[in-house]
Amino acid sequence: MVAGLGAHPVQAYERLQGPTELLYWDKTNAFNGYTLFGTHGTTYLIDMAGQVVHSWRLGTNPRLLENGNLLDASRDDPSGFQGLVEVDWDGRKVWEYTEKREGYAPHHDWVRLFNKKLNAWTTMYIANKSISHDQAIAAGADPRKGPYEGGQMDAVVEVDKDGKVVWEWCFFDHVVQDVDAGKSNYVGQGKSIADYPNRININLPGRPLKRDWLHCNSMDYNAELDQVVVNSVQGELYVIDHGNTFVPGDPEASIRKAASPAGDFLYRFGDPARYAQGDPPRVLENWDNATSGHKQMGGAHDVHWIKPGLPGAGHLMVFNNGQYLFQRTPQSSILEINPFLNGSGQDTGGYINPPQAGYVREEYDRDTHNPPRQVSRHVVWAYRSLNNHGFFSQIGCSGQRLPNGNTLICSDTEGHLFEVTSSGALVWEYINPVTRDFGTLKTMPDSLPMVNSVFRAYRYSADSPALKGRELKPLGTITDAFPRQPDPRPKDRSGPGKGGPRQGKGGEGNRGGRGEGRPQ
Repeated sequence: MVAGLGAHPVQAYERLQGPTELLYWDKTNAFNGYTLFGTHGTTYLIDMAGQVVHSWRLGTNPRLLENGNLLDASRDDPSGFQGLVEVDWDGRKVWEYTEKREGYAPHHDWVRLFNKKLNAWTTMYIANKSISHDQAIAAGADPRKGPYEGGQMDAVVEVDKDGKVVWEWCFFDHVVQDVDAGKSNYVGQGKSIADYPNRININLPGRPLKRDWLHCNSMDYNAELDQVVVNSVQGELYVIDHGNTFVPGDPEASIRKAASPAGDFLYRFGDPARYAQGDPPRVLENWDNATSGHKQMGGAHDVHWIKPGLPGAGHLMVFNNGQYLFQRTPQSSILEINPFLNGSGQDTGGYINPPQAGYVREEYDRDTHNPPRQVSRHVVWAYRSLNNHGFFSQIGCSGQRLPNGNTLICSDTEGHLFEVTSSGALVWEYINPVTRDFGTLKTMPDSLPMVNSVFRAYRYSADSPALKGRELKPLGTITDAFPRQPDPRPKDRSGPGKGGPRQGKGGEGNRGGRGEGRPQ
């Protein structure tokens, strides 16, 4: 059963206008703490009442480090930036990293980790790595689908405090193909793509290699397992081995091991049709119905492991935006995944290929107009609003398991932050009042998506190491104490309540601030 389906719907249902900032707070059942989010170039730390207790002039995809410093991108657009910046509590720059290598383009996500083999803190980030046409053909890309100029595949790069690359893993080193038997990565006589769930087909059906091919948008590091998980917006997440591919003191050897079979996927989840072990989404014969097949998520973001000591510790959590699933009414959800379950529901302690665990048929209320879906048995908990119009974000977003078992959710496109219990009951709700073009608003009128966007949000307890010894005095709400005036520059899109077509660059919307148009 999916928790939350029979529980209370969230309050921010489909509407044309409504108040911003704190909408609801159940003081008994909410997890008390401080919520961090970045929006349009500023990061805010607010208390449960929506009062700002601190802010920084940096705000793209921020997170607090254990020492109370803030780590964020060097440019206000998660879709692409030159590097990373760390500032202290007072906003002073204490560390900066810039990717200077040709052919590497950092984007979307990063994580600060303690590398036990180096006995030092390091930083990992996602970067698109350029793949030439000749490299693609040599790796078995179908010549009939080329040319492949401008192709990119995501890499995970780890650097030390001096900015030196100490480990790197790239999808390109783990491709398989069934087109050219003369290539070393050919599936082999009598075999098919289905025999290689631990590698990715360079000739994905309908998706030839191109710029930002997989568009990985989130990653996490598990210190206990010494593994990395990375998520593609196309609908899959991948777990890879860091510990057994890292050679301390020898970056070149580390990169070679990461590129070897030791760096093949340990686990993947989301769309088994990508490796020919499941049914793909498809439009049915009568055209007015479709099926998601065995695809579990689409447009997904914010993959991470639930931290030790929390309910569900060791499980994976991901924000399923709910795109590309052929539902009549798209709806977002939070998924908690136990990758160790077999077909009998037993936790084996080792990764199980999701198709081997099987699926259950999930049905929806007839008034949602959504057909049944096949849901993986690896999904052990999920949340979505009861009203399927009440919770949907086609871009960004995050989810965070809290110590009391609640989950903090950030719905990017509407700047909607809310907390729900394990049964789906709403206990806290907040609307970001900061807009890109129109300053801070106490009432949000009808507006286009992303006007008050928040890419992610995090909740920190009062006893968090990051907040130890800090003055957390309420300074007022954003609208009262931190007002922002409307941007005087000419608008390239319609304002709230004005309707009209989107005019942003790139055709898929602008993050705002200095950001350019970007895909998801």
